[in-house]
Amino acid sequence: MSLESILAIAQKPGLFKLVTQTRGGYIAESLLDGKRISVNLRSNVSLLSEIAIYTLTEEVPLQKVLRKIKEKENGETTKINPKDSKDILEEYFFEVLPDYDEDRVYPSDIKKIVRWYNILQEHKMLDLLEEESNEEE
Repeated sequence: MSLESILAIAQKPGLFKLVTQTRGGYIAESLLDGKRISVNLRSNVSLLSEIAIYTLTEEVPLQKVLRKIKEKENGETTKINPKDSKDILEEYFFEVLPDYDEDRVYPSDIKKIVRWYNILQEHKMLDLLEEESNEEE
């Protein structure tokens, strides 16, 4: 399994594991509660492997950002809570990605990234980040 099989679905909390593709969309399993859902092709679905974060110079793939959080937290859950204040979230994200573009990366995006990292950590899926980096090299 890789980050290419982990989905973020608009209007649905958490992350999902791609189970199979159907004629009309996908079958995905929630990492939060294990329930399977059918996802229509018209739904806004993003693969984690295709998401990037804006910086002042380039777009950094989400997996690199998650890897930096993993290094900062030594593979543990984050010390901050996704529900913390905007200032705390931004301060934390500056420590992880010092040149992120404040005008294009909103506090709601930071909350999602922290939440996603914690979900991946809880399900012991952070090793997927290492597998992806080995494939890149």
